[in-house]
Amino acid sequence: MKIVKCHSGNIMLVLKEVSEVEDKAIRANEVDASFEKHVPQYEILGDQVEIFVNHVMEEDHYIEWILVDYGEKQVIQHFVPGDDPRVTVPYQEGMKAYSYCNKHSLWANEEIHS
Repeated sequence: MKIVKCHSGNIMLVLKEVSEVEDKAIRANEVDASFEKHVPQYEILGDQVEIFVNHVMEEDHYIEWILVDYGEKQVIQHFVPGDDPRVTVPYQEGMKAYSYCNKHSLWANEEIHS
């Protein structure tokens, strides 16, 4: 899986690599910004996991989405300013969580475990 930002500004989830994709891949956790305000955090609640980001949700600075990657499938929740950026999903060993800040790009927590 790869997340790509197109020249148009659109963000795409690439599930299978194709040679025609010429846009720039976004790498997680590489922007000079606060990790603790961008990296998805989690709390395991039985067979569920709550994934959240401790981030402001202002009109000009907010978390656009959280994506949960199970490997064989992905779950994405979109947010708008004023929302609480959190999602509760089934827990699965090896799952990963990503968040996207409209100002500070892509962030990942690739070590969700009980």
